[in-house]
Amino acid sequence: MLIGAHVSQAGGLSKAIERGVERGCRSIQIFNQSPRMWRPTAYDEDDFAAFRAAMEASQIDAVVIHAVYLINCASEDPEIREKSLASLTQSLRVGEGIGASAVVLHPGSALRGHVGEAIARAGEVFREALEATDHCPLHLEDTAGAGGTLGRSFEELSELIDAAGGGKRLGVCLDSCHLLASGYDIRTIEGLGETLDRFDATVGLDRLGSLHLNDSQTPLGSNRDRHANIGEGELGEEGCAAFLSEPRFDDLPVLLETPGPDKRGTSAEEIALANELRERGLKARGGRAKGAGGARRGSAKRAADRPPA
Repeated sequence: MLIGAHVSQAGGLSKAIERGVERGCRSIQIFNQSPRMWRPTAYDEDDFAAFRAAMEASQIDAVVIHAVYLINCASEDPEIREKSLASLTQSLRVGEGIGASAVVLHPGSALRGHVGEAIARAGEVFREALEATDHCPLHLEDTAGAGGTLGRSFEELSELIDAAGGGKRLGVCLDSCHLLASGYDIRTIEGLGETLDRFDATVGLDRLGSLHLNDSQTPLGSNRDRHANIGEGELGEEGCAAFLSEPRFDDLPVLLETPGPDKRGTSAEEIALANELRERGLKARGGRAKGAGGARRGSAKRAADRPPA
């Protein structure tokens, strides 16, 4: 399991590797540009090469890009969809440049109108972005279910993947806070196991490519996305330990997006705690899960060399 965190890329892409190493990460997640602006950051091959070299020299085995929050591929507004397509396409191109395991994307929102039509609009944008790029996977993140957000259930995730053509580059990122908030009780080993059985039956575990570990400030079924530091929310240490020791998560990047003790993001101490909770969870399971290893679909350090899917 590749435990890591979202880190800043301020000062240059390779700075994100330094910040991940400082925290003891095995994986990192970054934005490829300001998360609240449409204007993309201009990177060139020198930037990509510096990032890959820094990553190769570190203990970090996977990097994930989180697409910007402004993107709404399901919007009824053609201009917003066009901007979303351009931004998502750029994220996938940067992902290819740095050898990312995937770009993670919030699927979009259907603020008005029929959900099925919103899913169709989003799927078309996903398909166009994938067709315009070569090999970086796209992982759709499950949502807490507030308002008209898409991806609040495994059924909606499956429909979104189908609407985008169902290609091999389409995957899923599961967020522990979002799962709990949208009504999936993952607070125990048994509850998480049953939830993953449902995911496998509806979407397929072969689509699961990345994970977010966040505790939740709000209770089961609240439909509110409020991250808490691990062990300090509704999941608690038991729920986080169950998540971190789940055998079907072995070898995947698990990214913390927590506020951190000083409200400045995940700290080295929280990464250390996550590793301790994984060990505690493994003991509770009788040691059935595998130990830490490389990424399930191949190390991200080799991702840039993969042929197009």
